[in-house]
Amino acid sequence: MTDTAVGHPLDPLTAEEIATARRVLDEAGKVTDTTRFPLVLLDEPDRHVVAAHRPGDPVPRVVRATLLDAATGVSAEALVDVVSGLLLAYRDLDAARDGQPPVLMGEYELCEGIVKADPRWREAMERRQLDERAQELAVCAPLAAGHFEVAEEEGRRMLRSLTFLRCDESDNPFAHPVGGLVADVDLVEGRVLRLLDTGVVPTPSECGRYEPEHNGPPRTDLRPLEITQPEGPSFHLDGHQLSWLRWRLRLDFNAREGLVLHQVGFEDEDRVRPVLHRASLAEMAVPYAEPDPSRNWVCYLDAGEYLLGRNANSLRLGCDCLGEITYVDAVLHDDHGNPEVLPQAVCIHEEDFGLLWKHTNIFDDMAAHSRRSRRLVISFITTLGNYDYGFYWYLYQDGTIEFEAKSTGLLQTSASEPGTDSPYATEVAPGLQAPYHQHLFCARLDPVVDGPHNTVEELEAQPVPMGPDNPNGNAFTVRTTTVTGAAEGGREGRASVGRRWRISNPSRHNRMGRPVAYTLVPQTEPTLLARPDSSVARRVAYGGRHLWVTRYAKDRHYPDGDYPNQHPGGAGVPQWTRGNASLENTELTLWHTFGPTHVPRLEDWPVMPVDRCGFTLRPTGFFDRNPALDLPPESAGGHCHTASGH
Repeated sequence: MTDTAVGHPLDPLTAEEIATARRVLDEAGKVTDTTRFPLVLLDEPDRHVVAAHRPGDPVPRVVRATLLDAATGVSAEALVDVVSGLLLAYRDLDAARDGQPPVLMGEYELCEGIVKADPRWREAMERRQLDERAQELAVCAPLAAGHFEVAEEEGRRMLRSLTFLRCDESDNPFAHPVGGLVADVDLVEGRVLRLLDTGVVPTPSECGRYEPEHNGPPRTDLRPLEITQPEGPSFHLDGHQLSWLRWRLRLDFNAREGLVLHQVGFEDEDRVRPVLHRASLAEMAVPYAEPDPSRNWVCYLDAGEYLLGRNANSLRLGCDCLGEITYVDAVLHDDHGNPEVLPQAVCIHEEDFGLLWKHTNIFDDMAAHSRRSRRLVISFITTLGNYDYGFYWYLYQDGTIEFEAKSTGLLQTSASEPGTDSPYATEVAPGLQAPYHQHLFCARLDPVVDGPHNTVEELEAQPVPMGPDNPNGNAFTVRTTTVTGAAEGGREGRASVGRRWRISNPSRHNRMGRPVAYTLVPQTEPTLLARPDSSVARRVAYGGRHLWVTRYAKDRHYPDGDYPNQHPGGAGVPQWTRGNASLENTELTLWHTFGPTHVPRLEDWPVMPVDRCGFTLRPTGFFDRNPALDLPPESAGGHCHTASGH
């Protein structure tokens, strides 16, 4: 995504455009030596503008930049037309009302330096018998502060910091948490506003090394697995336009959400039928369960506070992706608003996915017909402190779309007396507690199911009472409830009745006379478990429901608002579901909450095997029959045959 030519309104920002936005702001007197750029994004045009665009048309390009004066803490938001070189709008942000801009990369090191320079912190470390060398090797983690209506914190740009020890520079710090100690850091004033020390707790001493040199010789019984495509892959990437079999879509990558899919459609007969205008992971919250005063504030909003895209990995062949791979670079920005390229940010490849369909005809000499499933995988990986997340979009030959999040990395930990049985954590090593927590991902889905005007219906299985119409009690049906208005937009999943949500187009019908549709099939896990009147519940309001349905609007970007860092809460979906605006046969956005409630296991230490979660979008009467009937049979060197007898 590093080429400079822009041919479409949804193309990712180029390095030239990012540099132009910074230059325009500089020339307008908005940039000083202490100005930082927490966020530089494409201000995506309204979907009507995008739909009207034709090849060769002028391409509107507006950058939405967030500026922060590191010396004063004053922040602002600007809109810059990078085609004409004009500053279109500039407004100051009110930290108490609007929230703070995301955490800067440079603030990680700044936070640690402030904590380590504080005499109270050094004294607290000395009380724990931790000498100067231990203090030097310590990691003072830069953690989002949240918002707790503390008057002294209002309007300040803050981080909170927990301390972890290391035996050397390469050690796993999460094996050695310093218990009972948290520093509240004012980043602008450069001081520890408050140091909380609830008392000395033994620091766990056992190392948590996961590198091969610390875990004995590698096993020798794993034989090579080679994946080859001698004729190359079946997909084609033309700039940012990706085609695979009948699928068509556009790729984007931005600093906040990372990978974004645009204009996803499926070619059916003589036209590409739209399914999604936009799809992304718009937010992810990680609230922790420990009530201890040194830990009861811990809740991270990783997309809005830390940025998924800016923390993305440069992917490596054979490690992160396997097979015939196409990599895509991403153009991002640094803290000073200058462009920077992340090589190999996105991986595209095909995977065999087992059986797609099969039948053995017992009435025709056991003749068997089958087709294997192949899926297109579009992915990226990001590292956010202790956790690593892989995010995968899957497209299937039968028109199905899936999203999967793979959580791995290291557990965040706290210290206790060895053998302590905590009701809020699992002891994964002597004196090392891994607190219970949740991963509440939120996908933003802008549906255009065969057209822009859609309706959402809630479906669930319903047993039929026994009676004259159901004498044997075997009957059940499906109850359908239309989500008609904004006040009804927050919906709860319910696995026991198979609750799911059908997105239909009332103006388009299949051959049976029914509206064409896709169905959102959730993997129903608990919603936010924090109490409704808690700070976490106010700030992660989207986590209280599995689905929110809202009217589409150009300025509705994220489920918790534009600036969730230190925001008091109430922004985003709580605002958009007030009143009773009609949600029927109109332009919609769906905000789907999903993810595991993580009760750590011993097997999650010292590095965690991936924990998978996600959702499926399944065509439901969108096609008139199975769209994968035209797939050729696999030859596989003659091992599979189209039909066979006894």
